[in-house]
Amino acid sequence: MRPSPEDVRTVVCAGAGVIGGGWVAYFLARGYRVVAWDPGDGAEERLRHLVDAAWPALTELGLADGAARSNLAYEPDLAAACAQADFVQESAPEDLDLKRRLLADIDAVTPEGVVISSSTSGYAMTEMQTDCADPGRTVVGHPFNPPYLIPLVEVVGGKLTDPDVVAWASDFFRLAGKSVITMDHEVPGFIANRLQEALWREALHMVAAGEATVEQIDLSITDGPGLRWPIHGPMLTFHLAGGQGGMAHMLDHFGPSLLSPWTRLQAAELTPELRDAVVDGCLREAGDRTIDDLVAERDRGVIAVLRALGRA
Repeated sequence: MRPSPEDVRTVVCAGAGVIGGGWVAYFLARGYRVVAWDPGDGAEERLRHLVDAAWPALTELGLADGAARSNLAYEPDLAAACAQADFVQESAPEDLDLKRRLLADIDAVTPEGVVISSSTSGYAMTEMQTDCADPGRTVVGHPFNPPYLIPLVEVVGGKLTDPDVVAWASDFFRLAGKSVITMDHEVPGFIANRLQEALWREALHMVAAGEATVEQIDLSITDGPGLRWPIHGPMLTFHLAGGQGGMAHMLDHFGPSLLSPWTRLQAAELTPELRDAVVDGCLREAGDRTIDDLVAERDRGVIAVLRALGRA
């Protein structure tokens, strides 16, 4: 009943905000026909603006045969949208009750066997698939912003997900050009978000304590370890820190420093003062650059890194 990953022609994107819209742009660039649904006021206009803004970067990276923005259809009725699906990518806001209701609604109106993937960044599929009549076809396909540029997708099923669906989704995303981590089991926050969250919490603590500014924190990454991470992740980076002895020497030599009281991994209290300090710092750092300017700047930078590493 299920199309093979190679035979997918129409992708339905349910939810067309920043993440869902990024998926729309990506799938269009990969040559798919995309049907988008979003109940928000002005959603279609915002979506088309996002796709237009992303298209120069996608064009520079290289479009698939048949790729065109005209392959986007906006459908205000969820059932009419999902009836056309060979694959569904849900990208609703991070609200568990909303996710449960929407996935159940999608499941009810999507042709039998078609895989339904969620872009959730925090919930486990086990939590979200509870109201679905056919939870076996639901899976997490967790992207990274912007989905049209960042290759990684973390794929993981819930307790009721058919293992074949996890394999199918992983194959589909790879065929669509993504770098896929197929997770063996559900992990709270997934993998990359857990690492991002640790860095984010430390940054907020330093701002709250007056130890560093927003600008200093960003520069410490962009001109520091961030330059190494596109080549080697944190594990291989520290493997090299051990010299010829590798990670073994690094752990034996620096292991005791793990007990140093540097980290404040407990979440910082988001006081009004901390909130304003972070917002004001970002506005200072952005200067005269608008959000669209920053998006274009980010996209050019990511493309340059991907090309330099031979991954474009």
